[in-house]
Amino acid sequence: MPSPSEKRATFRRLHASGCFVIPNPWDVGSARYLQTLGFKALASTSSGFAWSRAMPDNGVPRETVLAHLAEMAAATDVPLNADFESGFAQDAAGVGESVRLCCETGVAGLSIEDSTGDKARPLFDFDTAVARVRAARAAIDKAGGDVLFTARCEGFLVGVADMAEVTRRLKAYSDAGADCLYAPAIKTREQIAEIVKAVAPKPVNVLIGWASDLSVADIAALGARRISVGGAMARSAWGGFMKAAKELATAGTFNGFAGAAPGAELNALFGDDMAKRTHS
Repeated sequence: MPSPSEKRATFRRLHASGCFVIPNPWDVGSARYLQTLGFKALASTSSGFAWSRAMPDNGVPRETVLAHLAEMAAATDVPLNADFESGFAQDAAGVGESVRLCCETGVAGLSIEDSTGDKARPLFDFDTAVARVRAARAAIDKAGGDVLFTARCEGFLVGVADMAEVTRRLKAYSDAGADCLYAPAIKTREQIAEIVKAVAPKPVNVLIGWASDLSVADIAALGARRISVGGAMARSAWGGFMKAAKELATAGTFNGFAGAAPGAELNALFGDDMAKRTHS
């Protein structure tokens, strides 16, 4: 298996040109399956992991998330980007401390959000948000500087759908040391192109967590470098599970199992995977 430093170097090269898809597994099994499909990097999903622990998104304690990230990074041969929520702190110093701990898990990259979790004040004020980015950058540099840092503006995700403010923040985050920029919940071609132009030449991550008429090729043509799916794959898995479970509970029938993956296929998949790791 490649070392953390090798994975980090690979992850940086992926951001240098072109466009790649970075899907979001929520546990070791889903991560290893995605790896078998040839994806060149993976990203954790805070929501998908939280639901697997019977918790809401952003409800998992930092220590539990750090242990999850360490397990995921150790289990995969490809780079792992950490969905590190809002850094598990309000102030810049606390964000820096959390980022230091995240770097120690072996992840190749991490992202920090500017959302507060407070509906009355959904985003950190501009100066505080920039200071948090600077603190994350300083912590990464102190840890060796090779972890790729993505700064996120959550405006569209938390109901502050103001493109001028989103681009202002992303440009400031870029100037404060972010390697990659990300505005989840932008959806149109025009919005994507505007973000890409605003922070150029820094790479941009685009989230597609819903059925969309945009393809990977379309998003690449707009200039984005990275495409993630957030909790969409976890929600898809939950969708199948919930449909089958509800049918069994209410109708007493088993038709919900019709689309289930064959056990033999899963056993063969993970058996082959285990054999490769044992002999590598």
